[in-house]
Amino acid sequence: MKTDIKNREDIEKLVNAFYDKIKGDAAISYFFNDVAKVKWENHLPKMYDFFENILFSSGNYEGNPMVAHEELHKKSTVNEEHFKHWNELFAKTVDELFAGVKAEEIKQRAINISAAMMHKTLG
Repeated sequence: MKTDIKNREDIEKLVNAFYDKIKGDAAISYFFNDVAKVKWENHLPKMYDFFENILFSSGNYEGNPMVAHEELHKKSTVNEEHFKHWNELFAKTVDELFAGVKAEEIKQRAINISAAMMHKTLG
């Protein structure tokens, strides 16, 4: 039986499973692997902090994801379908691993954040 997201350990489980999907995804992996040349050992801890902060208000995330996405878009066009696909993969991963109030909240927050990024990135 699935449980709700309740702590940092659950956030790490979610983020790892999600980015494992991203790394091999035909539609958007190239943004991470080829364009941004993401160093996963650095990126994943930032994502743990980011998602822990948005779900539990931990205050441990420092960074500006808007700037990072704008820079990525300058190198290779990110379009609405890319954002939509990211959201679908994220929601699918959450649903595979968790169920509950926090699981629903993190999916909605991810949608809201990506919508803001899309609006700012694409204008």
